[in-house]
Amino acid sequence: MASKGLHSFTVQESQNLALGQAGCEYLTGTGSTANAGVYVAITIINDTAFTTLTPEDSSFIGTSGGAGDDVGETFPAGVTIFGRWTAINLSTGTGRVVCYRG
Repeated sequence: MASKGLHSFTVQESQNLALGQAGCEYLTGTGSTANAGVYVAITIINDTAFTTLTPEDSSFIGTSGGAGDDVGETFPAGVTIFGRWTAINLSTGTGRVVCYRG
């Protein structure tokens, strides 16, 4: 899918993208990777830690080297985190997440 600039979408299209209505991926277990575009939300199904959360724009991350400040933290089941990531990789063998494209 070709990348479009932010201003090339209609208001309705941009709202749908922000809500993750471009599809999703279900990741399970250690080494599961999502890297097919930009992800706008991650819902945690089982307690999960990440080895990779690559932000779309690393200039907002500060000193983390672009890997994201949340790498290594365990997120509890039932939590949804919002942002814009281009790559997501699980480090927890029992981790399960739904990654929403946007």
